[in-house]
Amino acid sequence: MRPRQQIIEMFSTFIELEGDRFSKWLIDIKLYRNIQNCLEYSALNPNSENFLALHWHKCWREESNSIAIMHLSAYLQESNYWAAKKTIAKFTNSQHSLADYFQMANAEIETILKNFNIEKCSSLKAYATMAVPSRLKDILRQRKEADICTNWALLRKVSKKQLLEALAQAGLSPILIAQYRLAWTCFKELYVQNQPGGTKSLLQPEPQLWEAIVNLYNRERQNQLTQPTPQCTREKIEQWLTQAAIYVRGYLYPPVSSLNLAISEDDSTTTFDLPDPFSDSLIAQMIAQEDAQNQQNQQSQIEAFLLKTLQTFEAKSQEILKLYYQQGLTQPQIVERLQMSQPTVSRRLLKARELMLAALIQWSQDTLNISVTSNLVNDMSSALEEWLKVKYGESS
Repeated sequence: MRPRQQIIEMFSTFIELEGDRFSKWLIDIKLYRNIQNCLEYSALNPNSENFLALHWHKCWREESNSIAIMHLSAYLQESNYWAAKKTIAKFTNSQHSLADYFQMANAEIETILKNFNIEKCSSLKAYATMAVPSRLKDILRQRKEADICTNWALLRKVSKKQLLEALAQAGLSPILIAQYRLAWTCFKELYVQNQPGGTKSLLQPEPQLWEAIVNLYNRERQNQLTQPTPQCTREKIEQWLTQAAIYVRGYLYPPVSSLNLAISEDDSTTTFDLPDPFSDSLIAQMIAQEDAQNQQNQQSQIEAFLLKTLQTFEAKSQEILKLYYQQGLTQPQIVERLQMSQPTVSRRLLKARELMLAALIQWSQDTLNISVTSNLVNDMSSALEEWLKVKYGESS
């Protein structure tokens, strides 16, 4: 794997694997532009990767900054990759691949960041190098315990908060969640662990215990549930608890294939292949392409806004504009066509352009966050006149 050398690269690129091998670095153009702007227009030290890492960690911890965690996810890609390599070498009998371990490591970014304490370790990368392999080992141990843990042992072990989060993630309705919760509460209150084999091997409740759980549920439902519900049978309670255990198992130990869904919540992010070596000219080309697309989209928005503004004018003003710009009539010809005075036609044309320019200026301030200057107003006025001649004239 080619190590990243440049600061911007470290905080804006992600590993792409091909099978179980490193393939290439992918650049996230949004992160690239953000870190570039930070280095150009702020007091951040561009020569210190650790300084930037601590800066983004502070932004994430104090402000829950979403782009900060993405920068840190990019920064820790190498740590996660080598942790995955180390784990697969250590657990040779595991069913997981390098890509699986790499996904697991990427999904644990928040845990790593939460546990990082700058007072104990001044380098985030150094901490991650130690913490990520340890975290992967913990995950494998927990998954192994979950695999051999019975449903009843899992329900005894899980907390109320974890249960409710698992049920909510499963998409259950509020009333059904309340019923599951009450059934679990009754089960946990009455099923006291007394087997010598430990909690992992707890067996299904005996018939007498099931009866006690059902009776307790039916008594408590009148006070604990906000909506009236019918009495429950043993079969229904057992079905709920069994399903609850499935939901909890999936919530606490999700399959590896689903872990990548949590890595990034920003679907608007765009990635590009990053060749070796890092090419500034290619980055410039990427940005130019994105700028051209943004400019085209912006132009379409402006044209739609101007056409919509025209529709708000009174009919006579619209007619004068059409005759002047679409049909190319002179003001004297419009006077003759509409039987209006020359000053009226001239005044309406001028007023229409003024209203459109004022609307365009306001829209630009509100939508594009543009600070309007006198020079910009002059430029916008010229552009508006050109649009009326060319674009509005084409719409006839």
